[in-house]
This record gives sequence, structure tokens and C-alpha cells, in this order.
Amino acid sequence: MPKIKTHRGAAKRFKVTKNGKVKMFHAYKSHILNKKSTKRKRNLRKPTIATPANEANLRKMMPYK
Repeated sequence: MPKIKTHRGAAKRFKVTKNGKVKMFHAYKSHILNKKSTKRKRNLRKPTIATPANEANLRKMMPYK
């Protein structure tokens, strides 16, 4: 059985925690920041856990993480 290739874009953007959850950073933080409130921008800085709906697809992209 051949090895499965890791999706390199996903490997750079997502990490797997010790408990097996997928950690990611928020989107919408790169430009058009003047209309977003300070509180919203501050909360976008923090990492978050991927939703269960997306987690299965992310695991297929990163089989060895």
C-alpha cells in the first residue's frame, strides 16, 4: 500500500492538538480592517478549534499529523 501524500497547504495552516482536535487561526484578519471593531479584531487573533463538519476533511488532508 503506497503512502498518502499530505496536503502541504493544510499542513502549514492547521495543527493537531494533543487531544486530537484540529487547531486553526481565524480568517478575515488580513485587510479591510477599519470597518471591523477593535473587539472583533482582537478575537480574530486567537486560534480556534475547527468544526466537526470540517475536521473529517482536514484529517484526510493530513494523514500523518
